[in-house]
Amino acid sequence: MAIKFQYNKTSLNDLNKQLKIRQKTLPSIKSKESALRMEVKRAKDKAEQLIKELEEKIDSYEYMSGLWNEFEPDLIRIEDLDVSVTKIAGVKIPVLKELKFSLKPYNLFSKPYWYADGVQLLKDLSTLSIESELYKEKMRLLDYSRRKTTQKVNLYEKIQIPGYTDAIRKIKRFLEDEENLSKSAQKIVKKRQEEEAAS
Repeated sequence: MAIKFQYNKTSLNDLNKQLKIRQKTLPSIKSKESALRMEVKRAKDKAEQLIKELEEKIDSYEYMSGLWNEFEPDLIRIEDLDVSVTKIAGVKIPVLKELKFSLKPYNLFSKPYWYADGVQLLKDLSTLSIESELYKEKMRLLDYSRRKTTQKVNLYEKIQIPGYTDAIRKIKRFLEDEENLSKSAQKIVKKRQEEEAAS
């Protein structure tokens, strides 16, 4: 990206302002990037942990799989999902506050004794599953923001700051050369005037 400028003091002042702005904001953008990187890792670790817990819980009840044929599929369902939004490094992230279930009434005496445990198990599995999905979404949102921030850091560090510095250097050299030429021309004119006055 070429920096557009003119060889004058106004352009030099504008470029200096732009350079200072970028140099001032670069450290905060870098710290945001590292914070996002850390949060992405945390979200990924938590999602993996929840998935592992979910798989372990399912595996621990594998021996009961035959009993699920007796279970009524419409006995329990998720009624409401209460999700709030929180900000992490300026990124809006979904957070599970509460999972509300509706339970169809059933007779404890006529149903198998493990029904209550089955209901609780389904609640636990649903909560783990939904929480892991929310952490995956959190990871995706944070990673997207981190990539954008990394692009901005690279733009500032590798393109804009060196570009502005180079443009400022070119303008200063041009203005110095122009001033030197002007002084030289003044000396020549003064010397001619002195020679004419002497003769």
